[in-house]
Amino acid sequence: MTSRYDLFLKVVELGSFTKAGATLHYSQSAISQAVKALEERLGTRLLDRSKEPMALTADGQAYLPYFLGIVQAERALERKEDEMRGLLDAHVRLGIFTSVGRTLLPPLLYEFKERYPGVRFDLSQGEYDSIRSQLVSAQIDLGFLNEQGAGELGFERVYRDRMVVVLSRESPLAAKEMVSLKELATEPYIELDEGRRSVAVEGFHALGLEPRYACKVYDDYTILSMVRQGLGYSILYSLAVTGADKDVAVRPITEKLERSIVLAYTNEATLPLAARRFLEFARLRLPSLVRSLGLAR
Repeated sequence: MTSRYDLFLKVVELGSFTKAGATLHYSQSAISQAVKALEERLGTRLLDRSKEPMALTADGQAYLPYFLGIVQAERALERKEDEMRGLLDAHVRLGIFTSVGRTLLPPLLYEFKERYPGVRFDLSQGEYDSIRSQLVSAQIDLGFLNEQGAGELGFERVYRDRMVVVLSRESPLAAKEMVSLKELATEPYIELDEGRRSVAVEGFHALGLEPRYACKVYDDYTILSMVRQGLGYSILYSLAVTGADKDVAVRPITEKLERSIVLAYTNEATLPLAARRFLEFARLRLPSLVRSLGLAR
């Protein structure tokens, strides 16, 4: 609804009740009555109706900056109301993998929902290839990916995470301070399913080695349980084994194996409002959250 101040400013701009009414789709009499009511409220004449086009009186000139400020504030309020309506009963579809969902995501969602309590999150858990596929097919709005697989997608860099070897405490290699891929190649390997590209397997192949595969598992928790039972070793990301070294032996690997994780999207400009707000919020908060976990950007 157009306010009396907006109507008044349009009359000032066009110098006529009739022209202002035609522009704003109000009758001439409605515009005239709105201006008259404003003048009565202020107890003064704002327009000199004897001139053609109509002009501001001295009092009208004095009030004009305040009317402009009121109209600007009204429009800002309308934009904010529209924005908040867009975030009520809205949802963000987010693709995640296990270690992000267990460590980084909970505090990020908690802080975001304190600001926007009406937003609901639909989380889709998978590995990089499935998350990327869901992004491309618009099944999700945002997704955490390995930067190597982001391709043409837009993204925000989140953190870099180095891989470590996870061994049962009974393994002879658990006595070492650091373990090489050559030493691991002859032991049963429980492979983390990362999709088509496995950082650890690529590390073996770069050295001309082939690991002794026992099985491939997607879930980090399942892998840790299998390692505890002595079924083999695994190579996992340090974020995934945070707090797990009480039950298993976690050792650094001689070779540098790491991933760079990003928060990806297809087109930021066309994201739903709630997803765009979450992306903007993540940009601000992720650096400090990443540092608190001891990760590198």
